[in-house]
Amino acid sequence: MTNTLLEKAARALRDAYSGVAIPPMRDWLKPTDVDAAYAVQEINTRFWIDQGRRIVGRKAGLTAKAVQAQLGVDQPDFGVLFEDMAITDGGTLDPARALQPKAEAEIAFVLANDLPSAETTAEQVADAVASVHAAIEIVDSRIADWKITFADTVADNGSSAFFVLADKGVPLLGLDLEGAEMEMQINGEVKSTGTGAAALGNPLNAAAWLAQTLAKRGEPLKAGDILLAGALGPMVALNPGDHVQAIIGGIGEASFTYGGG
Repeated sequence: MTNTLLEKAARALRDAYSGVAIPPMRDWLKPTDVDAAYAVQEINTRFWIDQGRRIVGRKAGLTAKAVQAQLGVDQPDFGVLFEDMAITDGGTLDPARALQPKAEAEIAFVLANDLPSAETTAEQVADAVASVHAAIEIVDSRIADWKITFADTVADNGSSAFFVLADKGVPLLGLDLEGAEMEMQINGEVKSTGTGAAALGNPLNAAAWLAQTLAKRGEPLKAGDILLAGALGPMVALNPGDHVQAIIGGIGEASFTYGGG
């Protein structure tokens, strides 16, 4: 694939942020062309950094079988978390900033140490964790009607949009991450459930995969980074006025409101 095509694909995705979703990217990306898709993601990441946006972490996506089934894919992906994607715990997201958002509850880690090795293990991730948080990722797609292939979502920064990190984190020591029960409520009604095991068997496994993958790309995770370890259950479409709360047993709660209704 030529650099010109990659640049055109990246520009089309950036333009979609203005509020008009684009058709699936078949003209630029083959559905299984992972390298080209990450190249498009990288072009936009560098563009946004040049515009002054600051990276604060990364997200592992498609780590839950339920979400993979929803999107018709069979492997994880990753995206970049920028500082301006953060929504204050208990805060509000203006619907004008989103296209077709969906919420998913996750376990997040904040790192105390770098993870530079391409052979990073789950145990090494555990040693590097400063705190564990309940989190909500608001995913979105710049591809019309979520008709995405794996390449579409990778190119589109892992279909990321915003995230909420619980104000209160807890130490990792003694937590049952695999068995942690998740309940996501929309306007007080339970809409999604799951456990920590949904994220590649354990959120630490998802974080290790992320650390390995980024180290191999020469972009290792750093102390202070926020890691979203993947959805613990099916994502739920949002409507203006929705109040979203994620409750994760032993870890905590996070919430936000999607505009007014």
